[in-house]
Amino acid sequence: MMKKLLVLFVSLCMFSCNDSTKKAAPENAADTIYFNGDIITMEGDEPTYVEAVSIKNGIISKLGTKKDVLKLKGDSTKVVDLKGKTMLPGFIDGHCHFANFGGQAIGAQLLASPDANVNDIEILISVLKQWNTPENRALTGWIFGAGFDDSVLKEKRFPTKHDLDKVSTEFPIMIVHISGHFAVVNSKGLEQLGINANSKDPEGGLIRREKNSNEPNGVLEELAAIPFMLQAIAPKSEEALIKFFDAGQDMALSYGYTTAQEGRAMQNQEMLVAMAEMDKYKIDVVSYIDYMFVDKHMTSKWNSKNYINKFRIGGMKVTLDGSPQGRTAWRTEPYLIPPEGMPHDYSGYPAIANDSVLSSIFEKGFKNNWQILTHTNGDAAIDQLIRTMKPLKEKYGNEGRRDVIIHGQYIRDDQLNQAKDMNMIASLFPLHTFYWGDWHQELIGEKLGQKISPTRSALNKGMKITTHTDAPVALPNLMRVVWTAVARTSRSGKIIGEDERLTPYEALKSITEWSAYQHFEEDKKGTLNEGKLADLVVLSDNPLKVKVDLIKGIQVLKTIKDGKIVYELQ
Repeated sequence: MMKKLLVLFVSLCMFSCNDSTKKAAPENAADTIYFNGDIITMEGDEPTYVEAVSIKNGIISKLGTKKDVLKLKGDSTKVVDLKGKTMLPGFIDGHCHFANFGGQAIGAQLLASPDANVNDIEILISVLKQWNTPENRALTGWIFGAGFDDSVLKEKRFPTKHDLDKVSTEFPIMIVHISGHFAVVNSKGLEQLGINANSKDPEGGLIRREKNSNEPNGVLEELAAIPFMLQAIAPKSEEALIKFFDAGQDMALSYGYTTAQEGRAMQNQEMLVAMAEMDKYKIDVVSYIDYMFVDKHMTSKWNSKNYINKFRIGGMKVTLDGSPQGRTAWRTEPYLIPPEGMPHDYSGYPAIANDSVLSSIFEKGFKNNWQILTHTNGDAAIDQLIRTMKPLKEKYGNEGRRDVIIHGQYIRDDQLNQAKDMNMIASLFPLHTFYWGDWHQELIGEKLGQKISPTRSALNKGMKITTHTDAPVALPNLMRVVWTAVARTSRSGKIIGEDERLTPYEALKSITEWSAYQHFEEDKKGTLNEGKLADLVVLSDNPLKVKVDLIKGIQVLKTIKDGKIVYELQ
């Protein structure tokens, strides 16, 4: 009997020692384990799934089968059942304007359907009147809103100061076009900005005038608008500043951002730095300094490959033209429909007309080894980029540089070839196919209109690409970016460039792995891999398994930064 009991005791010990549910030693135990969902690593050319992922100290500690990962379960490990939902690496926008997210979140919402309902000027006026409260005005001193779109408004025109004067003549008003390249102010706003009949148009900008008069009509283009926009919609107190920042960051979190970009930092760089000094960031934000402000900011401690309180400077931004939907993108051919008051051969205009000036700007970036992001929409602007930057790449070398073409809406096939030879990254903007796909074809013709944001062509040539929201041009909804890249369907339901579609997996790569590479962060972000940051997003559905048209409705359920849940859908 004693012998049988001894054998039984030994057997129980052996079973206990081999039990896969035993607790891990405290030093090895995971903080959190996720399992029972579609966990997509985003590594490789085809989708790869794992059953479970563990996190320790903000880092992915193990990927693999549920059985293997659960071996890292300790007494304090939180085990999360995903209940069939989808987990991916956290989203990284290839280009946006994070500093302006707060204005979009707080200001009067002037977007058209389906994002809001401002589909005519009468509704625009009504929305501004409703927003006009003492509490709201106190934030900046202005009545303001963003997102109006003349291409969608029933009147097919820009509002003017006369429209905005119906809201108020007592307080200054500024509304920002959906492109971010135009503003409209009321009469009081023009007075406050010091713009009148004697004001000259700045280089790279235009003050629109009344018919048969030199009086401003309230519409400001490009560099006649952008500096004033940052000035007018700037919070006037520390309390307002924090309110703006928190609202913008919360909006980013709700769309799955774990890394955001400030794609053209100017005066707003001070706000971004102030928030970093106060340790307010919940996600990583990388800022690109406008070339006019590099002398002020690029020598600071923030210009680093390493984040300080989740903030850093990534390089320099240069803008060469305007927006195609606003018809300020610089083209080699005339627009079929010129803006009101412009001649029939109007083809947009450059932001920096002198090639020598531009070359010296680029050369400063090369001498200092700054990554350069260049905004170019029209093909004439892209020609200018290539002819001024290519000699500098030959002079200073191109090893390790990851210079980026931002937008490239009207980039030609021969320009893609040259950009590929220059080892440039193309951050393209297929969101345009939905919002302005129909409008593009009216402006430049159906054949060229089908080639906007040529993502497939760029990939086929072996270029590295990303996609982006350019928010607050549109809402920072990255699932809509994925959908537009895959569907390329316009507001009217027309297919815009079927041959330029991405697969759902490629579209996801462009806001995860490929975007991490663009930002020199592929060693830490973009894919799920042991040793990388636990930057994760949980989605309501799997974009790789649902019908294409359902992708745009997928919701972010959780955003996880450094292993901590920073957003959860209620």
